[in-house]
Amino acid sequence: MNEKDYLLLKYIAEAQSLTKAAELLYITPPALTYRLQQLEKEFGVPILARSGKKIEFTPEGKYLYQYAQKASTELRKAKDYMLNMANEAQGTLRLGVSRVIAHYKLPPILKEFVSLYPRVEINVKTGISDEIYEWIRKEEIHVGIVRGKYTWSEQKHLLKEENIFIISKNKINLDDLPNIPRINYKNSSDFSEEINNWWYERFTAPPLITMQVDTFEICKEMVMNDLGYAIIPQIFLYPDDPLHASELVTKSGEPVTLKTWMLYRESATQLAIVNKFVAHLLALDFMNDT
Repeated sequence: MNEKDYLLLKYIAEAQSLTKAAELLYITPPALTYRLQQLEKEFGVPILARSGKKIEFTPEGKYLYQYAQKASTELRKAKDYMLNMANEAQGTLRLGVSRVIAHYKLPPILKEFVSLYPRVEINVKTGISDEIYEWIRKEEIHVGIVRGKYTWSEQKHLLKEENIFIISKNKINLDDLPNIPRINYKNSSDFSEEINNWWYERFTAPPLITMQVDTFEICKEMVMNDLGYAIIPQIFLYPDDPLHASELVTKSGEPVTLKTWMLYRESATQLAIVNKFVAHLLALDFMNDT
């Protein structure tokens, strides 16, 4: 069993399809099937169970997949360590970044970092903060940038804190919000909880959510077309937006805020590439830099 086999099992688990897994591996389905048969012969157990078009791991296959995940992580860490033994920033830096930060902040940061350390390759995975947190927890990435409140016992740095606003095409009376359509977009569970806490401090009726969209760009366009209001972080707002914005505050007058954090493991700092990136990010004025 080798590194390619680790990937084979990983893609089968993710795709739930031999055809799709073969596409991800850039091999033909018969070649993938042949390698699976070889693995089953090597270990003397069936790896997959088939029912029509549906496939799933057998108990033995599931154990082998879990082993492959751990072995792949250890092999990747060994490669990283060997590349960084000379304390020179080189190799692949794996980042997990909130989609919002990736869109608004990350490109110029990475451009400057790569110009300083040209032997570094950057692998960026983006998603909602809940996904980033899982990736850093499972050591699939070196550094994670998340938005919200996350319990993390290792290295954690506050990068940004911003206010939250209610936006609408025209001025609205906040007391009327339960009767006005709201447009939601996909975000982290933590941000949703913050908004719900604020809402039920003020209202007993639930919000009138009429749209659930995938991205903040779509959400904002819907509001601009007067299809409802939305609750968004300050980073989404521009001075020339044709919108009315009201800061979200608690009954006691405290602003509701959203924090952006950088998370990483202490063990990751053994790698020069991680140390250099962490230092680079902390040296920036993250609140105001583009």
